[in-house]
Amino acid sequence: MHFKILKYYFINSLDTNNLKKQDKETIIIYRNYSSNNVDITKLIKLKNFLRIKGNKLFIANNFKLALKLGLDGIYIPSFNKEFYHLSYSTTLNFEVVGSAHNLKEIRTKELQKVQKIFISSLFKKNKNYLGLNKFKILKKFTKKEVIALGGISSRNIKKIHLAKISSIAGISYFK
Repeated sequence: MHFKILKYYFINSLDTNNLKKQDKETIIIYRNYSSNNVDITKLIKLKNFLRIKGNKLFIANNFKLALKLGLDGIYIPSFNKEFYHLSYSTTLNFEVVGSAHNLKEIRTKELQKVQKIFISSLFKKNKNYLGLNKFKILKKFTKKEVIALGGISSRNIKKIHLAKISSIAGISYFK
């Protein structure tokens, strides 16, 4: 059985080499956690490159910049508990997505009015590790679309349909 999966690829640099390999169903999320300064000219070049390829570009934690540059959306990480973005008006196709690791964070993301919630970590055995069963239980607590995040690889990609989700997110899966 073949099913189409929407993919979210987290990047930390504005290098286009690895992005050339991505298909059109891959949405790129730029997270610049290492520095407060964003090279806007490189970001604009990346946006134009991805538009030509047919990919969408989101940015993490910078709502004003996403609107200013006409990006496709914003990613709000689990540690961001702010609500300031609700005072801005957006375009019709602008998406707000966020991540959560537990029920409290899911409720926060719902109050932040995200359209989709990344629940982590499905397969990666770290401090936020859920596993398939806990993931499915957490998924039942929200009516928002849920995206699996964490430890997804070519070996376990077939288990995604067991969680009844249509989207995945990660870093290493796309390299």
